[in-house]
Amino acid sequence: MSSAQLEIQLIASLVAIACAIPGTFLVLRKMAMISDAISHSILPGIVVGFFITQDLNSPWLILLAALTGVLTVVLVEKIQQTKLVKEDTAIGLVFPALFSIGVIMIAKYANDVHLDIDAVLLGELAFSPFDRLYYDGIDLGPKSMWVIGIILLVTLTLLFTFYKELKISTFDAGLATSLGFSPAIIHYGLMSVASVTTVGAFDAVGAILVVALMIAPAASAYLLTSNLTKMILLACFFGVFSAISGYWAANYLDASIAGSIATMLGIVFLAVYLFAPSKGLIAVLYREKQQRIEVSIITFILHLKNHKEKEERHFNHLTDHINWQKVRSKTVLNLGLKNNLFTIDDHIVSLTEKGNEFTTKAIDYIITNEDAQIEDMKDDFFLFRG
Repeated sequence: MSSAQLEIQLIASLVAIACAIPGTFLVLRKMAMISDAISHSILPGIVVGFFITQDLNSPWLILLAALTGVLTVVLVEKIQQTKLVKEDTAIGLVFPALFSIGVIMIAKYANDVHLDIDAVLLGELAFSPFDRLYYDGIDLGPKSMWVIGIILLVTLTLLFTFYKELKISTFDAGLATSLGFSPAIIHYGLMSVASVTTVGAFDAVGAILVVALMIAPAASAYLLTSNLTKMILLACFFGVFSAISGYWAANYLDASIAGSIATMLGIVFLAVYLFAPSKGLIAVLYREKQQRIEVSIITFILHLKNHKEKEERHFNHLTDHINWQKVRSKTVLNLGLKNNLFTIDDHIVSLTEKGNEFTTKAIDYIITNEDAQIEDMKDDFFLFRG
């Protein structure tokens, strides 16, 4: 593995971690699309910064772009506060307007400068090792690695310093206010970090991959844990894993590195979306099936409780009476027998003592909706689930 390959993977990993941290809070605050808005609307800030400094490497570009990102958030919130449109509509109004202003400024006044739209939007990790930082004749490595490394260091410092405030304001803004610190300041601080991170990653990976790295790892982690610390760590892990595996996939396929990384992010999210233990699609479908069977058992034993006549409790009659198919009837009967809720003697179904107790409590809950939750009751009585 050459030094250039190592540097590309290192830069991609640093960008992934730097994006995953603010991205986690954006996902939790239900503001995922604001990252896309910021990534496009900061273009006029970059252009104005270049007009002022005439230097594409000036830190003023990052500062003005970050301010434009915060301006985007302010405008979106002001439009949303009018109650005339929803947040997604406000985002769709603001960022195309600001982005188009940046495009017009480039086309009109900076047509001969390397601020082309393709480079801004797509980026190219493969070129990052060629743009190097020198100090006193010493090669310090790729410039983008230092830029994103410093941004990541600042982000980590802010995270550790204001972790409690970020956590409380994210989950309970009212509690944050009562504790004496302003959720608004935390909010705009987070938007500033997201803006600076986006600008810092522009030159290396471009806006499209920045959005993918900011949202996809955090969304994957969200499906796996409800613990904030674990979610941040998982988001960083998914981002780094996708960055490295995406690079080698691009190397093998001779394809775009940014495109391959974005594809790996999508594959990781799809895998988590399908197989996450509690929030994954398969787990949700299984739980829904389980709940349908459990509701069927409750319906069945309520019917048994309501009828003492043998002909009403004959399992063939029950199948016809409740209008179940044979497969469903067999499933319900087998699960009820396993849980000792009823017995079958000469094709006659009878409630056991345990079944009578559960049915009585279920009827009380249905009538009063007090004293117990039905799910807690099922946990107490059902040793085997559907």
